[in-house]
Amino acid sequence: MADQQLLLGQTLHYHADPFVAGVADAAVHQRRGGVLIGDGKIIEVGDGDTLRAQYPQARVHDYGDGLITAGFVDAHVHYPQTAIIASWGKRLIDWLNTYTFPEEMRFSDAEYAAEVADRYFDLTLQNGTTTTCSYCTIHPESVNAFFQKAQARGLRALAGKTCMDRNAPDGLRDTAQSAYDDSRALLSRWHGVDRLSYVITPRFSPTSTPEQLEALGALWAEHPDCLMQTHLSEQVDEVEWVHDLFPEARDYLDTYERFGLLGPGAVFGHAIHLTGRERGRLKDSGASIVHCPTSNTFIGSGLFDLDGLMSEGQRIGLATDTGGGSSFSMLRTMAAAYEIAQLRGRALHPAELYWLATQGAARSLRADDKIGNIGKGLEADLIVIDLASTPAISQRTARAEDIWQALFPTIMMGDDRAIRAVWVGGTPR
Repeated sequence: MADQQLLLGQTLHYHADPFVAGVADAAVHQRRGGVLIGDGKIIEVGDGDTLRAQYPQARVHDYGDGLITAGFVDAHVHYPQTAIIASWGKRLIDWLNTYTFPEEMRFSDAEYAAEVADRYFDLTLQNGTTTTCSYCTIHPESVNAFFQKAQARGLRALAGKTCMDRNAPDGLRDTAQSAYDDSRALLSRWHGVDRLSYVITPRFSPTSTPEQLEALGALWAEHPDCLMQTHLSEQVDEVEWVHDLFPEARDYLDTYERFGLLGPGAVFGHAIHLTGRERGRLKDSGASIVHCPTSNTFIGSGLFDLDGLMSEGQRIGLATDTGGGSSFSMLRTMAAAYEIAQLRGRALHPAELYWLATQGAARSLRADDKIGNIGKGLEADLIVIDLASTPAISQRTARAEDIWQALFPTIMMGDDRAIRAVWVGGTPR
């Protein structure tokens, strides 16, 4: 085939979940590997020299010692907060009122929404992220802008209109009916088009009345092939607020469960302060949890129990949570996850961290049959990592005795300079 291309370099992919199978049985590293791609998909993965001999017609891209992996998957973001990332000094509720809500009001302007979406995808691609799952604003214009810019770049992307009908400024409130109607119309326009997926998106229980949560639960029941995303148990004072707003609920998770917003395809951001019942129901229902470590530290939310939740068999992904998170980089996000786990007494292995940022995050979005790994038939979203991108990283990598010692300094100290190449759907960006 004329369009076949062969990427050569070190390769890293997964046969299994390293949290379950262990690193030795889960991760596969080839010192001189190859990835053959064509028509936007991965055709073969294997020894580089063997693939070069088998497919002499393929165009070769030799990255030398560069590490070829799946592109990063960012499972929980707020693209409308791009311009307010790293704003100083607020906890969750104050953050929303001081920074988030004023900025989100601007997204009724389609041109402004398009400008920010452009900038957002430029930044994420520079950092090696090839798929994101984003909250938009209440404005359909914000959803259209996100999907249009993702579509133009050939990205696999997920997003939804954020629904709020209380405890938000006048310019950011919809109603139960308009949330249903707008979401349904946007879903009909975008879901399943090219590589795009619509996600039903109540912001969180405090900003939705029971009537709105019920309406969105009804919409999800009508379209169970969509994901549903929201926030859960991010901060202690938020949990207390939810208890005051929903005194009849057993716990925070119950404010979603009673309205049909819990089940396979539910994606809950944060989930730090969970009760035993909530942990059990999340596991039993097949829902996903997304760990947002830079956000959890930046706004003082708490220390996520990754090790405990993984040992229970929870479905967990990783995310930047920009702009509450303080970086667009999944490398920095992995570093923060490592540091938080250390504070809880667990040193995460580099293979576990990298899995969370690729296949684990894709699995949390129920997209691991398409993205998040290097494997035959998967979509060719790939990145090439420079394992010596700065003098500090290079001098540490020079002492490495295996791939994990070589990769870990980039996880802990790397940034966009470590991203040597990005391929989206089999096309270099």
